[in-house]
Amino acid sequence: MVSKESIKKVLSENYPLMGILAGITLISISIGPFQNWDSMIEYQAAMGVIKWGMPYVNTFGAIINQPPLGFFVEALFFRIFGSSIDGGTMLMTLFGLGSTVLVYLIGKELYGKTVGLVAAALFALTPWELILSRSFLIDALYLVPSLVCLYVGILAVNKNSIKHALISGVFFAVAFLTKDYAVFILIPLLLYYVYSKPKNLKHILSQLTVFILPAPLCSFLWYQVILGQNLTYIFHSVDFSFPNDPGVVPTYTFVATFLWNYGLGYCLVVAVTFSLLVYFLFRKEFPKIYIFDLICLGTIVPIVIVNMVLGVTLNLKSPYNNAIKYDYLTLPFFCLIAASTVGKCRILFNSTKVKTTLKKPLISAVIIASAILLVATVIIDFASAYFLSLSDYLLFEMRMGQQVGYSLFNYTPISQNSFLFNIQYAGYAVLLSGLLWLSRHKLNNFFNELSKPKHRWIEEKSSSYPQEKDNF
Repeated sequence: MVSKESIKKVLSENYPLMGILAGITLISISIGPFQNWDSMIEYQAAMGVIKWGMPYVNTFGAIINQPPLGFFVEALFFRIFGSSIDGGTMLMTLFGLGSTVLVYLIGKELYGKTVGLVAAALFALTPWELILSRSFLIDALYLVPSLVCLYVGILAVNKNSIKHALISGVFFAVAFLTKDYAVFILIPLLLYYVYSKPKNLKHILSQLTVFILPAPLCSFLWYQVILGQNLTYIFHSVDFSFPNDPGVVPTYTFVATFLWNYGLGYCLVVAVTFSLLVYFLFRKEFPKIYIFDLICLGTIVPIVIVNMVLGVTLNLKSPYNNAIKYDYLTLPFFCLIAASTVGKCRILFNSTKVKTTLKKPLISAVIIASAILLVATVIIDFASAYFLSLSDYLLFEMRMGQQVGYSLFNYTPISQNSFLFNIQYAGYAVLLSGLLWLSRHKLNNFFNELSKPKHRWIEEKSSSYPQEKDNF
């Protein structure tokens, strides 16, 4: 029989994640739904599945020029709950919550529970995620199987498991048949696999075989057998057909412009930069975990470079205007790097107890600066959510001051006096309660240690690392 004590224990251990999910759900309800020409086309494709059994747009035989699986998922949702873009937006919100959980699980597996929870909160609150999880676009949907592929793939490496490698491969096939951009999830998975230094050649070949087979098999069945096209049809996207409009002079800074002004916001960009700076300044203190930041960075850089090459070097309109979609897979990794500052500060904090070479004032300054950056990021994200709720039109300019970029409409923005803002404020409170519950013991210990006399700080031997599993 389940006791009251066991229920309290489960709630206590899982409340931070539950608070983040409940809070972001309440916040999301007050935002959007956003839509544009892309969402209308995708809605027509989903309705085509209901009407003709295939993702046709408007008329029989006019198949959408995108991978099909997401439209079948949307069609199933519409059959059960009724078809409308507003209803479809709720589906994307649910997938956004799924991505938040997966960011937590990946962060927990790489860095530890605390970092995973902070990364999940940062991810869920970014304007980037709030917008795409409140838009009827396939992007929020494809991110979930992509992150499942990565998480299960990490487990496959850690457990040396062929079964997990197969499951990871199946989810990669699902993600790739939902959106081609999912191919980039292979980067962090490959980097992590190389980091693990597998030695048994027979086992390596077995894992790689079961992982690789599902994606080409599913693609062959769809493109060759069902559509009657060869596999090169995968690359026949209209995104690669149209150049930038006459008069538009693309610059390589367009991705940075999007990240700084819209997607991440300047505070989270600074937090990511600060986290990397802390690593480089104190890298001798992090001998076992540097690879995880490098894996995240090694995922972000190629995705951004490919987007810049397509948008500027090849002068293609869609990649240039759609940084919000082309670089979406980098978002979890930005959040993991920023959140890893928490773990790094914990290591530095504990190291000062046994190492006289580390200066207490410097470490205290690093910890305080990190806390200020993360808190400021959350506050600014709250403000962004507020303004998104009021917005009836969004334009993400690729060059500031020019009316060129990706746009979204909200035909039902809420007023400043709307009751929905009470729901949004409740979401802020619930989410913050989860983060405060997570940090209650750590903050208390930190300030207690700061208040100790200097000789006790140095002489006291510490073996009191957090009881939770933490790879730091």
